[in-house]
Amino acid sequence: MHISEGVLSGPVLAGGWTITAVGMAVGLKRLDYDKLMTVAILSAAFFVASLIHVPIGPVSVHLILNGLIGAILGYAAFPAICVALLLQAVLFQFGGLVVLGVNTCDMALPTVACFLLFGPLLRAGGTKRAVGAFCCGFFAVLFAGCLTAGALALSGEAFIGTAKVILLAHIPIMLIEGVLTAMAVAFLAKVRPEMLAIRLAG
Repeated sequence: MHISEGVLSGPVLAGGWTITAVGMAVGLKRLDYDKLMTVAILSAAFFVASLIHVPIGPVSVHLILNGLIGAILGYAAFPAICVALLLQAVLFQFGGLVVLGVNTCDMALPTVACFLLFGPLLRAGGTKRAVGAFCCGFFAVLFAGCLTAGALALSGEAFIGTAKVILLAHIPIMLIEGVLTAMAVAFLAKVRPEMLAIRLAG
């Protein structure tokens, strides 16, 4: 769901940079520096996963892992995702520097939103935790798709069709990411609960 350079309007670009700047400030302020290695690993996982594109019609899809990143990092998802997108733009010309603010906002804002929305379920045990983790993975991709589609739609009527295709093409990714996030959170809750951004019930 990388948006390329030269596509978005000025107001959309400005809005994306504003939200990203606020998110980065909050994320860095709340970052637990004992978890820097975890942040780096998840940033690298995001970097690699979103490099592998599968073309579907006029768009391409890829794993995002933003729901999992939110469950593990919480607010620190903003700097983790921003660094990965910056490296992708510089090294592989995916997205771009001008649209970095919007691309970061589209990926990281849903991540933090799902962390806040489903945090109570993630803190619970058993089935509730699994449901919360699945919802994090599923809805983080859904919200990211909606933000990306919205950014395109607000930049001109010519992009509305593409915006709809982006949402439809990512439905399988939403399901896959929901299952992957549920499995990963269940595993971490058993072997490394301290890695998760929430305090687990006993």
